Amino acid sequence: MRMEKVEQKYTNRSVTHPVTQDPGITDQHGRSFNYLRIAVNEKCNLRCIYCMPEKGISFEPQDKLLTRKEVIRVIQVVAKLGVNKIRFTGGEPLLRKDLVELVSGAAETPGIDSINLTTNGILLANSAKSLKDGGLTGVNVSIDTLEKEKYTEITRRDYIDKACIGLEAAKGVGIPSIKVNVVALRGFNDHELSSFVQLTKDYPLTVRFIELMPFDAQQIWKTGKFFRAENIKAELIKLFPEIKTASGSATEFTTFNVPGYKGKVAVIPSYSRDLCGACNRIRLTATGQIRNCLYAKNNFSVRDTIRSGGSDKDIAGLFLQAMWQKPIDGWVAQETANNPTQSMTKIGG
Repeated sequence: MRMEKVEQKYTNRSVTHPVTQDPGITDQHGRSFNYLRIAVNEKCNLRCIYCMPEKGISFEPQDKLLTRKEVIRVIQVVAKLGVNKIRFTGGEPLLRKDLVELVSGAAETPGIDSINLTTNGILLANSAKSLKDGGLTGVNVSIDTLEKEKYTEITRRDYIDKACIGLEAAKGVGIPSIKVNVVALRGFNDHELSSFVQLTKDYPLTVRFIELMPFDAQQIWKTGKFFRAENIKAELIKLFPEIKTASGSATEFTTFNVPGYKGKVAVIPSYSRDLCGACNRIRLTATGQIRNCLYAKNNFSVRDTIRSGGSDKDIAGLFLQAMWQKPIDGWVAQETANNPTQSMTKIGG
């Protein structure tokens, strides 16, 4: 039923070649893309059970990753195609030594007006001010539990204090948009929904409860911990009967506000994929591969195009080609990719 609804909305348009149909980056289902998520590395200082095995994974050598100059060049090219929002992810992006320079480079690019970061927050305290001064407009800090022992259990590292200090540093320097990402897990942190909502009481941040996704070789999501978005929403309404719907981003299944609270609460259907019809994002892996869908595996190598002497027009054409071929939704993409189990740190968070 979900797939049929998306098809009904997007397949009734006549389509032609992507370069001539409409300005900007579009696909054959009528969607346009103005948001580029760039993984700047693969390494991470945590070993979350739903992402990586404790011993880690095999990382690509440094020379296989995009350089700062290459990343900035890509941003400049896509900005001319209508992209105005950039998000730097990883791995853990704060492990990259030139992250502030990447943020500054994005901020100096005409057309880019939103520059964001997704981080576990552990190293954020030392860089929050320089990132803000460099042009960062938003940060998402991933904290799946507020309980010290559980944090150590899920991340396999005893860093919750550093993560919380990082979150406070982001607030302290006044980064305009602050969000807390929480992967919701049954039998693990489902009893903490109320505690997380309390974070929105006195500060205008957004807490986002995110469905577990199947991107880990251990397939943790098959162990009964999966917490569906509609059930998270129902539980929030039960805990806060007075809660009201509020405006939110295109990726948010539902956004709430508790009357009298300064912030918001959102639910993200990352696995249920109820919002594919409104998708506006492009992903670029740390090795320079365009992924037109989180669940797809049809990579297009920007790195190889650049390093073989390709022009800006060639890079633009690759983005247009890749996104034109975007599947209608994540279910079709997953079928084509044969049930992906690649670690999220390889894809880019």
